[in-house]
Amino acid sequence: MVVNPHDGAATTQSTGRLLVALVVGGITAIMDTTIVAIGMHTLTEALHAPVSTLQWVSTGYLLALAVAIPFVSWAQTRFGGKRLWLFALGLFTVSSALCALSWSAASLIAFRVLQGFGGGIMFPLMQTLVMQHVDRRGMTRAMANVSLPIALGPIIGPVLGGVVLNWLSWHWLFLINVPIGVVGWVLAMAFITDDRPRPAAGHPRLDLVGAVLLSLALAGMLYGLSNAYDVGGFHRADVLVPALVGLALLAGFVAWARRRGSRALIDVRLLAVRSVRVSSVTLTLVGATLFSANFLLPLYFQSLRGYDALNAALLLIPQGIGSLLSRFIVSSLVARFGPRLTAVAGLLISAAATVPFALAGTDTGLWLLGTVLFVRGFGMGVVLIPIMTGAYVDIAREHMPHASAITRIVQQLGGAFGTALVAVALTSRASTARPRDGFDAAFWWTIAMTLAAAVAALFLAPDERPTAERTDATPASRQPAIVAAGD
Repeated sequence: MVVNPHDGAATTQSTGRLLVALVVGGITAIMDTTIVAIGMHTLTEALHAPVSTLQWVSTGYLLALAVAIPFVSWAQTRFGGKRLWLFALGLFTVSSALCALSWSAASLIAFRVLQGFGGGIMFPLMQTLVMQHVDRRGMTRAMANVSLPIALGPIIGPVLGGVVLNWLSWHWLFLINVPIGVVGWVLAMAFITDDRPRPAAGHPRLDLVGAVLLSLALAGMLYGLSNAYDVGGFHRADVLVPALVGLALLAGFVAWARRRGSRALIDVRLLAVRSVRVSSVTLTLVGATLFSANFLLPLYFQSLRGYDALNAALLLIPQGIGSLLSRFIVSSLVARFGPRLTAVAGLLISAAATVPFALAGTDTGLWLLGTVLFVRGFGMGVVLIPIMTGAYVDIAREHMPHASAITRIVQQLGGAFGTALVAVALTSRASTARPRDGFDAAFWWTIAMTLAAAVAALFLAPDERPTAERTDATPASRQPAIVAAGD
């Protein structure tokens, strides 16, 4: 028995069934990013479009995903978690089918934007729904289970993408999501308890000013960073102008949200809670580390070592296996050593396992690289769970959707910055005669970001017990970190 966070009514929700429904549905969005990344070259030929145009297949998806995230907390309060999940998964599944039916680059980009909106709702909602339906002691284990698609995606996605491109048409890069999405939708209908708010509870009004400010801010910063890949890097006008405008709009949103308090699109006052603040800073750096490595590793095997897409995907499987196996023991590690020590150790292990790639050449043994990839995947898998869980430890259930939005946004921004940084290092240092120099520099930047994340993780709470600052039983009048005069 749990409490409906929207109206205080008691509801029954099987955590096991909830996890099954969310994992099956969520794996579609995770796989989709890795599958499409491998198929970009094929898409340019099939749709007769240049790479500069087809790049928007990925850029448009990521922009839409980021813009959708801030609306999740309001939409969940307004419509209920189950209905919002069904809408998001349905939108993602239908838009996947539409992507497969695309007749041009423009149509594919448009349908990918729809996919991005669906995925942008699904990612934070997965975390929120699980965290709201488990007690404090079960948070780490539940987070390890619900993040299973993150571990499975890097294993399944690239291999499926390689198989599709070798034996099927490019349309199946998107059609493969449809049957999985349908099964996930049926499971969600059957397994997720209806938690729609009661009519007597009233309907929260959408913060339109905050929505405009934050949507434009995220779009500007992510668009600007996505342009840093080209010659000129961060000094380009199409990088600096949108990024700086986005940053100014973000500052404007924070000022507006502080005045609006709990009526804001995202309650930024949650950052005054130490656990949310530290987790957010750490996740920004972890996002930079994860995204940058996911960008570099396939390029290393394809560009520097000369492997095709399928073989490069197969070579990356050890990292995914390491990440998957870490899910089975991370809750025990956190219970024994605490989230701080677990996260710091995982980050240091990941940094050490990335060093061989910064020193590797074109003849470095694949067995060595496969071993360090396994270790790296294990380390990063251990890292994410305690840091993500830490954001929810000291806040009440009704504030969890806002915490999910904050943590997902900072991961996206950190990931975009980290990827842009290593891309600039790669292109500025590489040369036709010595392409390895670019990869060496880029991997050293990834290691530096991983170590910076380890320093930030030192400020995590030493154990996972809620502090006196926030508990579910604490009346609102006794929650100074959340209550402000402008509320």
